[in-house]
Amino acid sequence: MNTLLLHPTDVLFFRDGRPMTGSLAGHGAAWPMPDIINHALHAALHRADLPGVHAHRRGRSGYYSDIPEERDRKFGCLLTAGPFPVDAASRWFFPRPKDAQHNGTVKTTLLPATSPAKTQHNLWPGSSLPEPLKYAVANSCPPEKGAGGEPWISAEAFNAYLRSEVFPDNLSGRPHFLSDESIADQEAALGIAIDPETQTTGLGATEGKIYTAHYLRLREGFRLGVCAVAEDKLEGGHGEKRDLLQQLLRDHPAQIVVGGQQRICTAQLREAGRLQLPIGLARPEEFARLPNGKFGVKWVLLSPAIWPAIPEQKKDGTRQNPHPGGWLPNWVFLNWNVEKQVAEPEERNGNVLLTSGPGVRKSQRTKGAPGGSLAARLVAAIVPKPQVVTGWALPNSTDPDGGANGGAKSTHLAVPAGAVYHFEADTAAEAVKLATALNWHGGDLNPATLKNRRSTLLGEKGFGLGVCGTWQFYEDVGGRPKE
Repeated sequence: MNTLLLHPTDVLFFRDGRPMTGSLAGHGAAWPMPDIINHALHAALHRADLPGVHAHRRGRSGYYSDIPEERDRKFGCLLTAGPFPVDAASRWFFPRPKDAQHNGTVKTTLLPATSPAKTQHNLWPGSSLPEPLKYAVANSCPPEKGAGGEPWISAEAFNAYLRSEVFPDNLSGRPHFLSDESIADQEAALGIAIDPETQTTGLGATEGKIYTAHYLRLREGFRLGVCAVAEDKLEGGHGEKRDLLQQLLRDHPAQIVVGGQQRICTAQLREAGRLQLPIGLARPEEFARLPNGKFGVKWVLLSPAIWPAIPEQKKDGTRQNPHPGGWLPNWVFLNWNVEKQVAEPEERNGNVLLTSGPGVRKSQRTKGAPGGSLAARLVAAIVPKPQVVTGWALPNSTDPDGGANGGAKSTHLAVPAGAVYHFEADTAAEAVKLATALNWHGGDLNPATLKNRRSTLLGEKGFGLGVCGTWQFYEDVGGRPKE
């Protein structure tokens, strides 16, 4: 994959789906979601008018046209990750894990806590923990105001956090822990509504309408760091491929429209090589053995993830396995229909449904053996408030859901970056298999591309990237000494 650095030439505008009228500012100064950068590069490739690009069939959600003339969808090969803040010293920063809540350090302060008494549902008596969670998370430090830590930590600090190493802040002028204000400023401005049909203001439906908007201005020296690749079939064939991003940016930096209001960024291409994202644990000796004989594996999100609710019936009336989605990954089993616990025993709740190798469909395509099941289950989680993911769809005459005229896409609630999921693996070998399935780099310790994206939706746009560490129980939940 290529490393791109995007340098804004002005303030940037990234609004979500919330209203932007009167005193409501629309939250346009938030850090951009991964899909925004993907859409910006996708549009830049279209504007470049590259010759001989492979064309795809029209349609989405599995409904495709069979008419050869309608092979006009391009750049489906685009794969991106980011953006992440990059400072003048080319250091990458990532969202702070939610179980490390102290400023200037990566020490883990929130840990799963054991309980001496369990109910039949493996919960504490009177606990409000949702299924399939087994342990609550306790704070190992006294409560204090301003707890939470700086929201951004460097890749070096993140790697130390994953390995439970002491990593104090560098006081020599190059801090590894940054606040939002250290990376970008928010600027407010007033605007006048424009009629989209007449492109005029102050008349008709836009008479007297003004709005307040917030804009994001990066601090001097900071860039948007993106990992991206677009390997297209050469002349539409199945053999040799070419990287369209290399072809777009290899001669000189390109001007790319990023976000709303036609804001411009200069895209600079760096040499392809090892990606700058944190590297998760992948060796048996790195995972802690728990008092119950299991091995602790925790998965930390580097980018948001979307796990939609799966209904019991498909649109055509056929049945499927339901899942509530939301904060719970779709690849974690949950028998959420209590009245129908006949076919699926409750003991399976929390089991990881991923495999230790390729799935059945991929193994059929590659003519190899499918991967085996993983002996691991989800037991605890730290999930912050969700983030809103919205968008706008272009007209699509083949969309069976009425998207012929385009319009607003479905609104999704994504689990934000920094969320932590705790798993118990039966053996150290199973812990390694689980980490290989969850790490964005798999088991490769010198990765040059993304291997795993564990978001059910928008994985190609950089959602669902995560890395694995390890964890231990915290037993001092009553404030008394452990002994």
